[in-house]
Amino acid sequence: MRHYYRILDRIVKEHPDFHRIRFHDLRHTHAILLLKAGIHPKIVQERLGHSSINVTLDTYSHVLPNLQEAVLKNIGDSITGESISTEEPTLLD
Repeated sequence: MRHYYRILDRIVKEHPDFHRIRFHDLRHTHAILLLKAGIHPKIVQERLGHSSINVTLDTYSHVLPNLQEAVLKNIGDSITGESISTEEPTLLD
């Protein structure tokens, strides 16, 4: 981590307008990108080194607001063998 801040100091010295990014911010960004990409929260927990998946889910639950909807869709698909449309039905004349 020491090297990260040395590199960042050099960048800020050359480009004073550059926003100083904390290492911890990079960690959060990494976790959020993984979760938005659909990576299982257990994998994210292991990568971050959280002691429990509850820590990961409590910290990043805001990233997955549509998780319940996705679960219901997958369950519906597995029961019916079809894809459930989330679009409004239209009437054809």
